Amino acid sequence: MTAGRDLLVDAFGRVREAVEEAVEGLGPEELAARIDDEVNSIGWLVWHLTRIQDDHIAGVAGTEQIWTSQDWSERFGLPFPDDDTGYGHSAEDVAAVRDLSEQLLAGYHEAVHDHTVQYLAGVEDKDLERVVDRAWTPPVTLGVRLVSVIADDLQHAGQAAFVRGVLLGG
Repeated sequence: MTAGRDLLVDAFGRVREAVEEAVEGLGPEELAARIDDEVNSIGWLVWHLTRIQDDHIAGVAGTEQIWTSQDWSERFGLPFPDDDTGYGHSAEDVAAVRDLSEQLLAGYHEAVHDHTVQYLAGVEDKDLERVVDRAWTPPVTLGVRLVSVIADDLQHAGQAAFVRGVLLGG
């Protein structure tokens, strides 16, 4: 039975579409623009949501993150350690995410999406009950972790779409 896997692949596909729409046609200035000093930029939001997905999928799959295994960290050239996902970033940290291109952000997200779908290809519905994190009460299962990543990704993609609309007047 693979109904759960099929739903997860569809949901991660929707994240990918939202990311593509958020960055489409934007230059480095627009990707780094912030509508307020305390608001995240489109570039930071897309980088962060992709880093979280990369980190969490690598964690449950037992693989290296795409960020380091495919040299995305070097391509981005951000002033953060390789294990930084953006969680807990300050306004100053967000401001440091600059000089990114649509192609760079979309390329990294596509690589992470491909890794996610490749991992999910081997997941059966029964696997979704496997506990992957005992640090929480109740312990987190694979299914819960994956849905959590999707929810977080879609929230940040929606924020990026909102910022885009404010910046472009649409």
